[in-house]
Amino acid sequence: MEYINIDQVVAKIRDFKDNKPFSHTIVDNFFKEETAIAASNSFPAYDSEKWHVYKNAIEHKKTMNNWNEFNALQYKIFLELNSPQFVAILEELTNNKLFTDSGLHGGGLHIHSDGGNLNPHLDYSIHPKVGLQRKLNIIIYLEQGFKESYGGSLGLWGNESNKEPGKLMKEVFPKFNRAVIFDTTQNSWHGMSTKLTLPKGKYRKSFAIYYMQEPLKETDPRSRALFAPRTDQKDNPDVLELIKMRADEKKYSSAYRR
Repeated sequence: MEYINIDQVVAKIRDFKDNKPFSHTIVDNFFKEETAIAASNSFPAYDSEKWHVYKNAIEHKKTMNNWNEFNALQYKIFLELNSPQFVAILEELTNNKLFTDSGLHGGGLHIHSDGGNLNPHLDYSIHPKVGLQRKLNIIIYLEQGFKESYGGSLGLWGNESNKEPGKLMKEVFPKFNRAVIFDTTQNSWHGMSTKLTLPKGKYRKSFAIYYMQEPLKETDPRSRALFAPRTDQKDNPDVLELIKMRADEKKYSSAYRR
């Protein structure tokens, strides 16, 4: 493949299903080095009007999934991530027939600045437009020189139920050119384990893409993400109301900026 280090992905297939707290694998050097550097440098400026803004007590980030705004490299990378050759490899991970989401619903480019946050959450279960079940996430981290002292690691929480997360079981440092691939159908609570503390000019950048399957009979029909409060938010009525609004199919858009 032109951009993806496919041997790195294939080498990680065998440990995917056995990893806890839900099926996942970590792939370092996911992109070829020159691709990763160019992709990192391709992000729009943080204050660009191209970004869609989420800024509230449970999520503070910016996203862009508009193909018309992608530059040539970004466009080609997402085409390769959606290609039949790459999807066939992912199907080995899950032993499922997978479908791509060319609309990148919830995916695309993500960026967080100082104070960035993403509370523990479950992703939407059923795609609100095509009716397929979200099965697999890939997040590729693309900030060069990111330090552990900045915080913002990807947290994976215990998955006892689809009502609230269990214990924080694992933290994945967002190392440059590191990809995390995980199954979203196993009560897969994830988010930032801690908020970000970033120096000026540093960001937490990532590409995100999701793959779907035919819905299982017992599938939760949730079409919006379900967030959980952090420990210091559990008794905050405003946060609890925001979480309820964010998960509501009719009210979710008014929750983005509060």
